[in-house]
Amino acid sequence: MNGLSLRLPKLKKSRLPGIVALLGLIFIILVVIYTFVYLRHDPNLTNLDARLLGMSIQHPLGTDQLGRDVLTRLMLGAGQTIGYSLLALFAALIIGVPFGLIAGYKRGFVDRIFMRIGDGFLAFPDTIVAIVLSGLLGPGIGNLVLAIIMIKWVNYARLVRSTVLSESQKEYVLVARTNGLSPTKIIRKHLFPHIVGHVLVLASLDLGKIILLISAFSYIGLGVQPPTPEWGAMLNESRPYFQSRPELMIYPGLAIVVVVLLTNMIGDYLRDHFDVKKEVQQ
Repeated sequence: MNGLSLRLPKLKKSRLPGIVALLGLIFIILVVIYTFVYLRHDPNLTNLDARLLGMSIQHPLGTDQLGRDVLTRLMLGAGQTIGYSLLALFAALIIGVPFGLIAGYKRGFVDRIFMRIGDGFLAFPDTIVAIVLSGLLGPGIGNLVLAIIMIKWVNYARLVRSTVLSESQKEYVLVARTNGLSPTKIIRKHLFPHIVGHVLVLASLDLGKIILLISAFSYIGLGVQPPTPEWGAMLNESRPYFQSRPELMIYPGLAIVVVVLLTNMIGDYLRDHFDVKKEVQQ
């Protein structure tokens, strides 16, 4: 066109999916809280005369093989699955972030010790380490959460450490040191704001992975123990009735898929918002 070229403006990725995912996850959490406060049915009350009933006004999603209300157990199961996942995630953050800040800023002996510990944990896949730790500690949700914390804190410490090492060499940090700012003030004012985005992105993506871990380990009997309602345990209990009542497995399975999908969408939104590279996912 006469030597002229048209430059179209770069379109920004829509924020709508991320916002919808965040609102959806908040809605699920609020529904779970409502179920805890205004519990209509005892989730562990068995009634063999009402076993395997279909949908009704009294039981909107029917009853399971022991006559327990499926909807109530599904909502309370969300509290177990999501609640313990958030607990494990927050504990890993509380341990990993300060450790990474100290190791990255102080370096020296502390950094070398951390690198050896981190390399030991990262030498094996998360699932293998979780199986070994859960097997040594014994079945139970408390031991499973502890195993997940021991696995995940290393990822946050390494991420924070690498970010701090990179930022510590920049001029604004060197100027702050020259002006006599204490290490605490340098970390709080100059380094911490740079790690927030990376940590939030990794945490949002990790939440879905932790939910899958807890559900999978509860499915094989190493997590939440029956009769406590939990999505993975509900899947295991419903296996013998898949042909006659497949919805008993579909409900908790679909719940896991939806929540993990929402957390991944939130992670994608945060990654684009903070302009964090995709390497954070690895």
